[in-house]
Amino acid sequence: MSAALQLHTGMSQAEWQARCDLAAVYHIINHLGWTDLINTHMSARIPGEPNHFLINNYGEMFDEITASSLVKMDMDGNVLSPGGKFNNAGFTIHSGVYKARSDANCVLHTHTRAGAGVSLMKHGLRPISQDHLHVLDDVVYHEYGVPATQEECDALAVSLKDGGSCVVLMNHGLLTLGHTIHGAVMRLYMLERACELELISRQLGEDPVIVDEYVQGKAKERMRKHRATDTYGLAEFKGLERTAERKGFDWRR
Repeated sequence: MSAALQLHTGMSQAEWQARCDLAAVYHIINHLGWTDLINTHMSARIPGEPNHFLINNYGEMFDEITASSLVKMDMDGNVLSPGGKFNNAGFTIHSGVYKARSDANCVLHTHTRAGAGVSLMKHGLRPISQDHLHVLDDVVYHEYGVPATQEECDALAVSLKDGGSCVVLMNHGLLTLGHTIHGAVMRLYMLERACELELISRQLGEDPVIVDEYVQGKAKERMRKHRATDTYGLAEFKGLERTAERKGFDWRR
């Protein structure tokens, strides 16, 4: 047992590892420039505790977050970490996904310019880039609702009931979910890239080349299998983690 873990009596090794991995995500998101001050949230369900999840202590900048500063919550909005604070809108979105999807162990939500830009267009993503082919079969569009309400929580569950783990929140931003933390990060990276290229294509003054339907179909088959594996996005996540580590901040505390 690590010295850091010993400071948190009653915490399982699985929870501490989830805390370290999720804290790394915040520093990776910060490195990629996908932050929105203290807003937007990344969360992870605690292994072995399906009704509990971790989320950022509201008020901390992403580059300040550590494993121990993450807040433990239940699906009813109760804070289980002494002194922890949460954002109501963030809780609504993340708890809504976890309640709707038992396969979701990590939920990531951003307000990037590219993601928010595509969210302004009805079904804005088109099969025009290799990046979009990674998520083509997995994109869901969710209509904008009143933030931090039960109605919005219920509506998000309806949008996700038939599957899909890459969500364009209309007039809002992006959200991804995965059965692993690194898998959710990889989905978000590919969805963000697809959005960036979509916006670029709309400024070129000519219609983009649409990928052949046969190629689209083969890509869907391949990516469905790939995303289902435990190793999807793992190598990329480890690489991003090392990049964040080189900045010198120890979030494993």
